[in-house]
Amino acid sequence: MKLFLSKLHYEKNPAIYKKVIIAGLSLCAVPYSVITSVRNFLYDKNIMKSKKPENALVISVGNLTTGGVGKTPFTAEIANLYISKGKKVAILSRGYGGSLPNKDVNVISDGKKIYFSAEQSGDEPFWLASNCPSVVVLTCSSRVKSAEYAVKNFGCEVLIADDAFQHRKLARDKNLVLIDSKNKFGNGRHLPAGPLRESFSGINRATALVVTNKSLEDENALKYCDEVKSKFNKPVFLCKMLPDKAYDIRTSEPLQQASVASFCAIGQPLEFFNFVRNSYNVMAEKEFPDHYSYTEKDVENLIKLAEENGVNSLVTTEKDAVKIKDIFAKFKTTVRIYALKLKACADFEDILNAG
Repeated sequence: MKLFLSKLHYEKNPAIYKKVIIAGLSLCAVPYSVITSVRNFLYDKNIMKSKKPENALVISVGNLTTGGVGKTPFTAEIANLYISKGKKVAILSRGYGGSLPNKDVNVISDGKKIYFSAEQSGDEPFWLASNCPSVVVLTCSSRVKSAEYAVKNFGCEVLIADDAFQHRKLARDKNLVLIDSKNKFGNGRHLPAGPLRESFSGINRATALVVTNKSLEDENALKYCDEVKSKFNKPVFLCKMLPDKAYDIRTSEPLQQASVASFCAIGQPLEFFNFVRNSYNVMAEKEFPDHYSYTEKDVENLIKLAEENGVNSLVTTEKDAVKIKDIFAKFKTTVRIYALKLKACADFEDILNAG
């Protein structure tokens, strides 16, 4: 159902029966839209209060829609930028998909050691902890609580709230909103009829808009940047998500084979599959729901998928790799799983100085 709705939200010319489904879901979207609008109004009028720790720079990275827009690698680049400036940095995540209770603060990484698995912490916090080795990574349902914890217990000077645009209890100095250049705002409807988490008026809170491009050409993305700037009258920047390398999740060896099968469980899988198709001869693909928790049976079926299609290489995302690595280690097989590394490329200094 989750996969069906995700595709429905971004389908450009849905069949008649799908339009009927959207119309029905639009009735369910009315109370959601009202609640989010009232909540934003109360925060805008300072009736509901936002707060943040003193003497800390708070940066929110988020989006207006559901689904993947590249927030995780974008967040990692910002965190590592501040680390290179000698700052003490923390990334604050909700820990979605992890098994750890998140009412209280969980220290996924103290910047030196990772304390929990991907299954416990959630795929995104674990990936961030792995790719930002000097950064404190915390999970908690309350970004305010984790922000205060980061300052008090680790002396953090820069706090990056991942996927926190709608988490208005935490006040922020920079509000960065990412928009996918291809999927844009989908059908423009509110959840559950569409992908919007709130109305377009929410963009007024943004200090900068970042159009993420997961295609290998920039022309259409640059045109869309101009459209976004004209529509919202905000500073707009382009961030390219480029494939870096594919490496064995067990040995870190680079992928040499030309023919592969691929799989993933992310918000926007088509872009990932296109990256793989551009570099390899893809014999089969398998899509799972976003933030999916893999089982041994899933891994067994993926190995069979590779074998049945005459390949011994499976390519997935780094976020999926951290979730599947321990399960895959239990199997004796000639099939190998490779993670395709993506790198966010943008003028990060200009983005952070905007607004």
